This record gives sequence, structure tokens and C-alpha cells, in this order.
Amino acid sequence: MHFARMVPLHWCMLWLLLPLSSRTQKLPTRDEELFQMQIRDKAFFHDSSVIPDGAEISSYLFRDTPKRYFFVVEEDNTPLSVTVTPCDAPLEWKLSLQELPEEASGEGSGDPEPLDQQKQQIINEEGTELFSYKGNDVEYFISSSSPSGLYQLELLSTEKDTHFKVYATTTPESDQPYPELPYDPRVDVTSLGRTTVTLAWKPSPTASVLKQPIQYCVVVSREHNFKSLCAVEAKLSADDAFMMAPKPGLDFSPFDFAHFGFASENSAKERSFLTKPSPKLGRHAHSRPKADIQKVCIGNKNIFTVSDLKPDTQYYFDVFVANSDSNMSTAYLGTFARTKEEAKQKTVELKDGKVTDVFVKRKGAKFLRFAPVPSHQKVTFFVHSCLDAVQIQVRRDGKLLLSQNVEGIRQFQLRGKPKAKYLIRLKGNKKGASMLKILATTRPSKQSFPSLPEDRRIKAFDKLRTCSSVTVAWLGTQERNKFCIYKKEVDDNYNEDQKKREQNQCLGPDTRKKSEKVLCKYFHSQNLQKAVTTETIKGLQPGKSYLLDVYVTGHGGHSVKYQSKVVKTRKVC
Repeated sequence: MHFARMVPLHWCMLWLLLPLSSRTQKLPTRDEELFQMQIRDKAFFHDSSVIPDGAEISSYLFRDTPKRYFFVVEEDNTPLSVTVTPCDAPLEWKLSLQELPEEASGEGSGDPEPLDQQKQQIINEEGTELFSYKGNDVEYFISSSSPSGLYQLELLSTEKDTHFKVYATTTPESDQPYPELPYDPRVDVTSLGRTTVTLAWKPSPTASVLKQPIQYCVVVSREHNFKSLCAVEAKLSADDAFMMAPKPGLDFSPFDFAHFGFASENSAKERSFLTKPSPKLGRHAHSRPKADIQKVCIGNKNIFTVSDLKPDTQYYFDVFVANSDSNMSTAYLGTFARTKEEAKQKTVELKDGKVTDVFVKRKGAKFLRFAPVPSHQKVTFFVHSCLDAVQIQVRRDGKLLLSQNVEGIRQFQLRGKPKAKYLIRLKGNKKGASMLKILATTRPSKQSFPSLPEDRRIKAFDKLRTCSSVTVAWLGTQERNKFCIYKKEVDDNYNEDQKKREQNQCLGPDTRKKSEKVLCKYFHSQNLQKAVTTETIKGLQPGKSYLLDVYVTGHGGHSVKYQSKVVKTRKVC
């Protein structure tokens, strides 16, 4: 025996509207035109609906406005199961039973009472309460043998506007619409890191035994665990109007759309009798920010690693098993865990006037500390970024003094303060690991870094190329420094990736082969316009490509490499 699933909607409504008074009544005349007119009367139907047998429906509740659903069980001793799923607010709901009147005989006298009067008789009839519940758990009523009668499900939300789901069936044993949970429904944390958590759970018998199509969905939240997947979906929505309007006849009756202000894009033309609702019927939906929650469905795997989490942060983890065909789902017993703390950074102590090598991981950070003599007047920082740019921040006794990106070599001079301590934070970039050299000193005249021009390119003179030589030039400074030039033969298809590997600006001439050295020389000029030198490199092979490097070495012995340059000799002279 079933409810109204196999019966047209209008017969369901006629069943629903059977008068429950003591005297015998006839059913309303089955006139199609009259029935269509009655179903258009939204004021008549707006707070009641018929539950289909064996199909989950979704609906919406305004705060403090109860909603009623009805269904008929036609025979005694019928199995019955009713499941109510709150989505994002606690619900109060109760199931009650009213006996069906005996079938009217043909001898009944008088015309049938108006439909609205018959409906009012139903509403006024209290019936016998079978079950009630208050809370936000997925709760159900189940009976292996229920009496015939008209069943009424009444729901109320006292907290806020919300939506919910209802499923009812008279064949609970064979339906099994919700996937089953294993005997141990817990979600276990099998691995815990600073930014990752690995979860595992036992497979659902629906998949392992019944071989039905299922998928698992993992939900991560920083607020709390969730008891249903629709509660997750409600939280993920951008505002309070988080339901897409279902199609009439499936999840809602047509009159529900007009009452709740939903518009059906796919069927607006088919249901043109649904007039636009008055603004007074709906409530304004205030937009709200996206919740701090993530959902990912992973197929039928029962182990999953959540990544990109924040260190030392508590997270709540839920797993839902969903029927792939019907999308009806069941919640495992969720868990929570706190990710591990970030490893405490070891602070490197800088010594006055001494160069320190620093390696920073991709997206990582390093901390350095400089404690100069208490009576210092100023502090100079020299930073030599060997590869890509690196960010430097300098704080004096907690106060931020400097925050800049450094590419190549830079010098920063800060005003000193008696007994002050300096904390330097170096942050790597997203492209890759960073290498750099840093020097802090209160005596910049004795620093180890050579003075450098702003333009550290090597210029090649194309017109001076021969089959065995090339002529190049580079800039110097007002300080007398030692410059060494090196050459290395490379392939004609020498590309940018290979060039980038050669661009570690911190590698000195001591890493080069002696055979690659061309010459070393000193030069400077008090006139910066004339601080330029040229050099002709001889003994090269015709039609060959060469990588040229110029190194400048300061008084302290620290070397800096200019930008590399690829040159090619002429093939024919």
C-alpha cells in the first residue's frame, strides 16, 4: 500500500480534503475545469501540501510560520517511515493521525460542502500525536504496522527562516533510499601535519555489499561539525535564499512557488497562471559572506588527505556518503583535529661587518638578529639576492623601519638608537627557493661589498666582432675595484633556462675553471661618466657562441657578478 505517489495530484488533494465530521459527505464533484480553478487558488493551498510516497522533497520555512504536510494510508497494518532533515536551523516537528471517514453511501443528502470549509474541518481536527521532535538532528519515525488514516506532519522553525527535507515511504524495507553506514561510522584522523590532515573511514555497505553507486563527500570547517549534507550546502550559499527553485510537481506543488516567491526559469511559460507574488509575502534575504567551509566529493575512495590548512588551527571534518543516482545522503560521525604548530624559526645572529649566507625555502621565511654596540649612531645593511627577488623587513625593538623587495644587491642605512636590537625577516617568493648574502655593520666604510654601478650589464659591440674576437664594455664606479672577466663556450641553442641557471649572482670567480679566465684588471674614475672600460677578447673560434661573465671584487674580498652576456663570433671574415 502506498500514499499518493502513483495517484494524480488532484486525487491526492481530494483525499486530503475528506471531511472528518461525523455525518457522511460526498467527495467534491470531479470536474477538471473546476479543479484547475481550485488549484489556482493559492490562498487556499498555500500552507499545506501532499507528501509523495518514496520521494524526498525540499521545502522552506519562514520563522514562526508552521507548515503542514498530509498523506493518506489507505489500509491498516501498513509499514511507515518518515524522515525529516533540518538544513541549517533546529526544527520542531510532530506527526499526528486522523482517522479516515467511512466511504459515503449514495444516499447522502445535500450538496457537498465548499472545499475551503472541508479543509478547515481538517485543520481544526487535532488527531492523535504519534511522534514529536525538537532539534537539528536528522530524525525519523518508523512503524512496522501503522493504521489507516490521514497523517499530518507539522513543522516549525522558531530560530530563523530555513529549509528542510522530508522523506516518507510505506515500503521502508525495500526502498532504502539513504546509504547505510558501517557498524563503526566514525571518521578517523590517521595523519596530522602542520598543513595537512589525512582522514579514513570504513566503506558504506551500500557500496561494498549492495553494490549500489555511491560517492563520499568530505567537508572541512573551522566552526563545527555538520549533521547533514543539506546543512553544508546551506552554509556554503551566499545568502539566506540558498535554495534553487525546484520544479513544480517534484519537490514543490505549484502553489508553493508563488507563496515563497520562487521563480521557475524552466517552466515559467508552462505555469503562467502563477502571478508574481506580492512583496509582502516574501521576506528580504540579507546577503552574508561565504562561510569558512569547504566541500569536496571524491568518488568511492575511503581515505583522503586535506591540504593547504593553517598551522596550529582547529578544524572539523565530516564525511557524507551519497547515493549517486538520487543524491540522498547519510552522515558519518564527524571528528575534529588541530594542525601542528609551525616549526619555530631559529634566529641567526649577525656579526658586525661579517657577510652571512642565507637560504630561504619557496614561500618560506628566515629571521636574523643584529645587536650592535649600545652606542651606535647608524646601521647599514647590505643585501645581495643571488637569484630572484626577496622581501626584507627590519624592525628596531619591534617597530617596523623597512619593508622592501630586493633584487640584485641593495644597501639600506638606518638611524641608530642606543641599546637597540634589530630583527630582520627575509621572505622567499613563490617561484622558488632564494639564496642571499647579508651584511650588517655600524662601520660602512669597512664593509666587504664592492661598490657597484646601477647598470650591471655587459655591452657587446656588434660592429667590432670578428671571426676570432669580440669587444665588450661595462661600467665601474668611483672606487678602485678589481674586475675579472671569464668566457665559456656554449651551444648555439643556449636558451633562457640554461642562462637562468648561470645567473646565481653570489657565485664568485673561485667556482670557475682556470681555463675560462680571460684577464683581471683594476679601474675606477672620479667622473662617473667616464667610469667605463672596454676589453677585446681574442683567441675565439669562428661562428661559435660564448658566455661572458664579469666579476667585481671589493676590499673585503666579496665578489659580485654582472649580468651574463652571450656573444657569437662571425662565421666568415
